[in-house]
Amino acid sequence: MSMLSFEKKYRVRGGTLIGGDLFDFWVGPFYVGFFGVTSVFFALLGTVFIFYGIATGPTWNIWQISIAPPDISYGLSFAPISEGGLWQLITICAIGAFVSWALRQAEISRKLGMGYHIPIAFSFAILAYISLVVIRPVLMGAWGHGFPYGIMSHLDWVSNTGYQYLHFHYNPAHMIAVTFFFTTVLALGLHGGAILSATNPHEKGDTVKTAYHENSFFRDTIGYSIGSLGIHRLGLFLALNAGFWSAVCIIISGPFWTRGWPEWWNWWLSLPIWD
Repeated sequence: MSMLSFEKKYRVRGGTLIGGDLFDFWVGPFYVGFFGVTSVFFALLGTVFIFYGIATGPTWNIWQISIAPPDISYGLSFAPISEGGLWQLITICAIGAFVSWALRQAEISRKLGMGYHIPIAFSFAILAYISLVVIRPVLMGAWGHGFPYGIMSHLDWVSNTGYQYLHFHYNPAHMIAVTFFFTTVLALGLHGGAILSATNPHEKGDTVKTAYHENSFFRDTIGYSIGSLGIHRLGLFLALNAGFWSAVCIIISGPFWTRGWPEWWNWWLSLPIWD
């Protein structure tokens, strides 16, 4: 793959967050860096632990494979490998790999002189994961409140956790998160559709349209266009909020609210406007 004209200028040593010049180099088009090495290390080690758990488990059926967290009785202590300790090691590796990847993104952004929007966005996805396997279990006093690593076992955990609060969809933070998820999909669909409809010539020989055409379309449709830069700011805002409120909705379920979520809405029925 040939390099772009500016790449030779930025592909110089320096600007790393940690590690100095030790891993400050490229392999083909890929920047390595200290956090690239730690990403690969944690990812490979976690994968080894996963396959170890599968090999010592009862089945190789991909749908039934499950690596469960320790029993509630272990609290926040380390459990034996065969009784949930493997889940703890895999979780450590996953967090190490995810955080390393985000920091690698930050280093690349720094070298290019870009903002840190991409690693910040990725960090919100990391937050959603950590809220499930670290923050909520710690607040509830046991690693056993984390979800198991497996396809069907994870889905069972989601279902059982939801039923513990009668109707999880009544969780107000869950409502906000789902709203942001759907709105993100809508915004991305509209944005992608606008770009493709403008830049893909309808017929051979047609002129490729510009951002002016895209803005005119939305002004004609809804009376206002947020603009080329604005739509990306809006998309980032919607996506970050989707991840943030997803983390909030599970963190407050258990540590801060232990009853059924429909009961939380009794305050609405108690408003004086109904008297």
